Amino acid sequence: MVRDRKQALIQRSHAVVIGSGFGGLAAAIRLGARGYKVTVLEQLDAAGGRAYVHRQDGFVFDAGPTIVTAPFLLEELWALCGKKMSDDVDLRAISPFYRIRFDDGDYFDYSGDSDEMKRQIARFSEEDIKGYDRFIAISERVYGVGFDKLLHFSFDSLWKMMRVVPELLFVQFHRSVHGLVSRYIKHPKLRQVFSFHPLLVGGNPFSTTAVYTLIAHLERRHGVHFSMGGTGSIIDGLVGLINEQGNQIRLNESVAQILVEKGCATGVRLGSGDVINADIVVSNADSAFTYKHLVPAQYRKRWSDKKIAKSKYSMSLFVWYFGTDKQYQDVPHHMIMLGKRYKELLHDIFSKKILAKDFSLYLHRPTATDPSLAPDGCDSFYVLSPVPHLDANVNWETEAEKYRKVIEQFLSETVLPELASHVISSRLLTPIDFKERLSSVKGAAFGLQPLLLQTGWFRPHNRSEDIENLYLVGAGTHPGAGIPGVVSSAKVLDEVVPDPV
Repeated sequence: MVRDRKQALIQRSHAVVIGSGFGGLAAAIRLGARGYKVTVLEQLDAAGGRAYVHRQDGFVFDAGPTIVTAPFLLEELWALCGKKMSDDVDLRAISPFYRIRFDDGDYFDYSGDSDEMKRQIARFSEEDIKGYDRFIAISERVYGVGFDKLLHFSFDSLWKMMRVVPELLFVQFHRSVHGLVSRYIKHPKLRQVFSFHPLLVGGNPFSTTAVYTLIAHLERRHGVHFSMGGTGSIIDGLVGLINEQGNQIRLNESVAQILVEKGCATGVRLGSGDVINADIVVSNADSAFTYKHLVPAQYRKRWSDKKIAKSKYSMSLFVWYFGTDKQYQDVPHHMIMLGKRYKELLHDIFSKKILAKDFSLYLHRPTATDPSLAPDGCDSFYVLSPVPHLDANVNWETEAEKYRKVIEQFLSETVLPELASHVISSRLLTPIDFKERLSSVKGAAFGLQPLLLQTGWFRPHNRSEDIENLYLVGAGTHPGAGIPGVVSSAKVLDEVVPDPV
């Protein structure tokens, strides 16, 4: 009996997953729960991908995602393994969700409390309170279509997309996020408050499809959360589930090529030259990188080099991680610091692709919620500035430190007094890191932009259009970036991946 069980395990259908970001780990868990033998290959020295964790000088810095919404999508992964997420992960609700600070020092505390939101709105424009109610109503309707009918389902046929077009038209998906917000909100500062969300998933509010206004209802309904110990604690929990399934994650293993025979993916060749055979291959690598660098050109029809080059990519990010030897108690967990220009700055980043002298920032102070992420009496931070991807003529090797100093000076003059004299730990991430460390085409932080004609059927499909037995998850495929998006991309595999033999 023992021999039969071992033989059955050996003969299980084998899935290779390239990359261990949220999408790759979620895919591995779902495939494992269905009976696949799973091998996850990660080129870095730890799991997480963009959710990697840096530890230095006693500080813990989450490299990437820090905002957890729709936690039930993560809870599903634990449930598939017969466990509860709460046994491994301590999620805490954050309120307010964000403090949005304007260049003149005024601010808006954004939360899920309707009455408090209306009090905040009244400080700027009482006449926009009714508009806010109408906007939240349309956001809920968009959620009902975009989240419930788009997020978890494959769109590998145009017909599937066309079936939901009437409902999408009803919720004005053809507008931009800022355009839809502006139908209901008139005050210019409040328009910024209710339209900035696409920047969290790599989109320009002035061009991102209005489907993304569903985020307002998503946050209001399910809250904004932070994982004690940092986002990395969620990654650790997911890795634990994979190990408990009897599957494995191999670190420091780069993939050089996806092997294809007669139009079917049959495994991968590692950077070392070793070959791993597989019945299916799932790529959590950047979708453009997957097709451009991992799949031989002769096997690609839709995602040719020309198609990849013509696609439009998200902005990149400049991130400064730093620890201070004092605590800044007045700074909340999440702060959006808007600059003097809004539309014009976004035009510089997304269209003109220039590094502007001004900026808007996201300041993350996780020690506001979890002091254990820094030594006693200290604070852990990161500050993120959206910047153009590597099509811009910026030499980050020479400009990075200059840019950091400008940001440091700005923070010193606004919310972190005398910052320079209190920084005791520091590290940087630039668009070069997104290209070289995270294998992202053009150093784009979120893959393809969430534009109307790069959404749903128009994005790289979860089931490859070009190669059988090749599947894609992560920010660059359907439905898109953000933790809910990439975790949902793995859920789509339940629909398109055949049961194991």
